[in-house]
Amino acid sequence: MLKPVLRLLDQFSFLSERGTALTLCFRAIPDAKPLRTFAGIAPSLFLAAIPDAKPLRTFAGIALACLMPFTTGAVAADNGAAGFATKAAQAYMIEADTGTVLLAKNEDQVFSPASLAKLMTMDLVFDAVTKGQITFDTEYPVSEYAWRTGGAPSRTATMFASLKSKVRVEDLIKGIAIQGANDSCIILAEGMAGSEQQFAVSMTRRARELGMEKAEFGNSTGLPDGKSKVTAREMVTLATALQQSYPNLYPYFAKPDFEWNKIFQRNRNPLLGLDLGADGLATGFTEGEGYSIVASVERDGRRLFLALAGIASDKERTEEAKRVLEWGLTAFENRQIFADKEVIGAASVYGGTARTVDLVAKAPVSVYIPISNPDRLSARIVYHWPLMAPVEPDTQAGALRIFAGARLLREVPLYTVQAVGEGSLSSRAVDAVLELGESLFFSWLWDKSAPG
Repeated sequence: MLKPVLRLLDQFSFLSERGTALTLCFRAIPDAKPLRTFAGIAPSLFLAAIPDAKPLRTFAGIALACLMPFTTGAVAADNGAAGFATKAAQAYMIEADTGTVLLAKNEDQVFSPASLAKLMTMDLVFDAVTKGQITFDTEYPVSEYAWRTGGAPSRTATMFASLKSKVRVEDLIKGIAIQGANDSCIILAEGMAGSEQQFAVSMTRRARELGMEKAEFGNSTGLPDGKSKVTAREMVTLATALQQSYPNLYPYFAKPDFEWNKIFQRNRNPLLGLDLGADGLATGFTEGEGYSIVASVERDGRRLFLALAGIASDKERTEEAKRVLEWGLTAFENRQIFADKEVIGAASVYGGTARTVDLVAKAPVSVYIPISNPDRLSARIVYHWPLMAPVEPDTQAGALRIFAGARLLREVPLYTVQAVGEGSLSSRAVDAVLELGESLFFSWLWDKSAPG
C-alpha cells in the first residue's frame, strides 16, 4: 500500500505553454493528462481547501488536486469585479450563456420575495401549458377570496377581474406578467390546484426541483405571510429557467400594456422603457426590507440575469438596476479556456483494462472576465464517485469548477471520452482492495455518493 503513495509523491508533470505558462500537477498514474494553464503564470500547485469544494482525491492511484491558475481575469468579488459596488443589500447577476457570475453580494441571504413570488406562479402555469394540462382557452372562475384578497377591494396590484366571472388562462398570464396582478395569481392557483395553499406547496416543491434549497412559498402572490423567503441567487435561477425552458411564453413579460374590464394598465417593469434591451421580469416591495427586482436584458448577443433586493426606494431601484446591468453589459469580455472536446483532465478507473479515462466538457468552456483590472482565476476537477469498470463513454464522472478566489464562478460537468472494459481477475482484485480502503477512510473527500 505504500508504493502507490510514494508514486503519487514522486510523479509530477510540467507542461510549458508559450514559453512562460507552466502547469504543475501531481499525478498518481503515468500518462494521466494534467490541466493546462492559460496565458502565462508561474508554476503553482494549490492544495488548500476552498469552502464547499471538496479537494480531489490524494490516495493510491488517483490523479488529484490539479488546479490551474490564470492571469486572464476573474469575475465577481464580494461586491463585484474591479471594485464595483451596489447599493442593494442582496445582489446576484450572471451571464446566461456561460453561467459566469458577474456580481454577488449576500446572494444566499434570504429575504421576503413579495411580488417576486409571482415568478414561481408563472413557472407552474407555463409548465402546465407546455405539457398540455391546461390551454390558453381554459377558463377559471373568480372566487370571492380571489376578488377580495387580490382584486379591486384589495387595493393591491390587480387586473380587476370581476367577482364570479370566468377568465381565460392567457388573460390571467397577461395579468401577472404585465401588471403583477394578485387576483390573477389566486384565480390560477385555485383553478389549477383546488386551493391557493395547495398551490403554494407545489411552488416550494418546484423550487427544490430547480435547486432552490432555501426558498419557501406560502402563497401564489407574495403578499405578506410570514413564511415566504428566497435568495438573490435563487431568483436568478428561477428567472433563467423561465426564459430558457419556456421561450415561447417568456415574451409575455415584455408586453407593454394590458386592458381588462375597460381598465388600461402599463407594464410595471420600469426597465422596459429604457434603452437596455430589458425583456422581463418582476418587481417587489416588502415593508421593512425595501424594494427588489428580478430583471433580464439581452443586447449584442449577450443575456444577463439580475436580482437585487433591499433597496431604499422605487426610484433608486430603477437607477441601480440600470447601472448594474449597463456595467454587466460593457465591463466584461468573453474568454475561452478550453476548446470543444479538449481533454480537461482524467479520472482513475478501478478494475479496468485502463487505469484512467479522459474527461471532456460537452461544449467549449468560457468565462466572462473584466476588461480592466483582471484578477486571477483558479480551477479544479472534483470527482463525483469512484469509477468502477466497465465504464461507458459519455458517463458523467465529475465537474470542472472555476473560481475567483474562493467564489465559484462556473461548474461544468465532465464526461468520459473512452470506454474502459473490465480488467483481469488479478487486477480487479487489487483494485477492489484499494477501492475498499479508500471508501472506508477517504469517502468524505468525494463530491457525491455513488449512484444507485
